[in-house]
Amino acid sequence: MRSCATQTRVSSGTRLSVSDLFEEPDSATPLTAEERRELIPAHIAYRRELNDAEQENIARALNWALGRRRDTLTEKFIKDLHRRMLGEVWRWAGKFRTSECNLGVAHYEIPVALHQLLDDARSWIEHKAYPPDEVAARFHHRLVHIHPFPNGNGRHARLMADLLVISLGGERFSWGSARLQDASEVRRRYITALQAADEHDIGPLLAFARS
Repeated sequence: MRSCATQTRVSSGTRLSVSDLFEEPDSATPLTAEERRELIPAHIAYRRELNDAEQENIARALNWALGRRRDTLTEKFIKDLHRRMLGEVWRWAGKFRTSECNLGVAHYEIPVALHQLLDDARSWIEHKAYPPDEVAARFHHRLVHIHPFPNGNGRHARLMADLLVISLGGERFSWGSARLQDASEVRRRYITALQAADEHDIGPLLAFARS
């Protein structure tokens, strides 16, 4: 996996500290050099600062998303939610990626794959193909698989699943009851559950979502 570490001078001498700003956790999407240049806050130099800025942005997006009833199953809402989640931190927030990465469909397939997912989800709901939790979990898995944005796809897809299950009369998922960026063991369980869903076993992802 690609990562980028830069060095920053911290005194007038020769001592340097290594910035971990663009080091991605395992299984995360590495940003291209062009995408990294789209960082908005100029003061951010370390990964923890980036995580904190993104988390504050996401908290405001959550208040917006839960503030009123919304039609979640549209391309516009999917883009709007991502922009709300990360738009104060990244200029590419809410825009489909234009490059290939280590996960996801080819970038030019994103619009078609997303519309197919939206159509499928509406059909699952209309025909009561699955219980609400399973509709949301399957939607989450497919959205992660598409990986429409340069970064933040897992967090975005989890919030999309939360909003979808709420709209179907359920309660928000707990997703292991931890911030997945911070808890390596919980993140490992999440990735394992997604991999099981890749093999058509949705059970582990359902269990993890409610753990």
